[in-house]
Amino acid sequence: MSRIRNDPRAERATKMVAEAGRRPRLDLGRREAAPASGRPRRDPWREWAASLAGETVTGPERKRYDRSQRQMNRADAARFARARPSLDATDVSPGQPALRVVDEPAFLIFAVVEAAGGRLSRFDRQVLGAARLLADAGDGGGGVVALVACSGDDLTKGWGEGLGEAGADRVLALPGAATPAIRAAALRGAVDALSPRHVILAEAGDSADIARRLAACLGEPLFADVEHLTARQAVRAVRNGRAEIGLLPPRLMTIGEDRAKPHEAVPCEARPLDAAAAPLPDDPAILSVEIIPGDPAKLALSETDFVVSAGNGVSDFAAFRDLAAAMKGTPGASRVVCDAGLMPRAAQVGASGTVLAADCYLALGISGAPQHLQGVAGCEHVIAVNTDLHAAMIERAGLAIVQDAQLVMPALLKLLQEREA
Repeated sequence: MSRIRNDPRAERATKMVAEAGRRPRLDLGRREAAPASGRPRRDPWREWAASLAGETVTGPERKRYDRSQRQMNRADAARFARARPSLDATDVSPGQPALRVVDEPAFLIFAVVEAAGGRLSRFDRQVLGAARLLADAGDGGGGVVALVACSGDDLTKGWGEGLGEAGADRVLALPGAATPAIRAAALRGAVDALSPRHVILAEAGDSADIARRLAACLGEPLFADVEHLTARQAVRAVRNGRAEIGLLPPRLMTIGEDRAKPHEAVPCEARPLDAAAAPLPDDPAILSVEIIPGDPAKLALSETDFVVSAGNGVSDFAAFRDLAAAMKGTPGASRVVCDAGLMPRAAQVGASGTVLAADCYLALGISGAPQHLQGVAGCEHVIAVNTDLHAAMIERAGLAIVQDAQLVMPALLKLLQEREA
């Protein structure tokens, strides 16, 4: 389509009646040709062709479209992505995410993350998102350094693949199985060596303890439990929440949960950072450090990371308890099951029971009432097993198995037994 777009202003000028007085008058019956604007009209067919994905579905060929409007052509990919030396920027295919590389950051922002079990939690991603916010707002472009409690060998093995997606430009390993005092001493050594502009930690668990120890070692004030963070201001509550105090983002900060947005833009490089590690002092008050996991069957639903829940579609509760024990998950239930007396009231999941913040939730035979969906809204991963393809829990789940739970449970048990053998 090569038609030239009409110029409405020129058309209006051709219909103006001359000598109409102060008030302009138009002759709508006049059909004089107005000059074109010179701008080509949009070609919907060309836009439709551009939205076609380059891949086809296996089996009968079916057209696929990219409705996200995020396709990137070769020119944009070469302009926005600085590729590695072994990769040519022109070889980036349309739709492939670019990689953000900061070779020489003007300043550094430290983000201390826990990453329990070798994976980033939602709170860890929020801490990295807050650091990314301050790094992008600075003059010259800063870099985010993620300080993770692990060994350097783990980083070289690809342990921190998710750190780049979370917004980390560099990764620095801290002592893993160590007390907060030793980790605070190692963090102080990194601060003295790299001189970051800001150090952000989580206001929870060992991170809150390390933040206070670090502030005492450095002799600097700590702005704890930040509720609102921007490039120009950090705000926290005072006087039991009756007032607020705001100031320029200080050097040492702890941020509360759900107070910052995770990084969702172009993934960063997450390059392992080589730093000369100083010898760590021994803690005379601690003889040994060992993490003893709790019994999942005895943990409260609000404290566990993995919940296996039964609904009205489960009739064999002996097999359900065996499956929960084999998967090392905390057993839960819907309100219908608890009302029937098949599970204790403490196991009820939902708005009228326990609101979960688990990493994974396995729902067996649960259709997904609104109150139950409110209870699993904070779960990162949801797996649903149900016979109804259009159930609300199936729509909520990231992975769904459309099958009877009574058939799925023994199949999972058999698979687990084969892996242990």
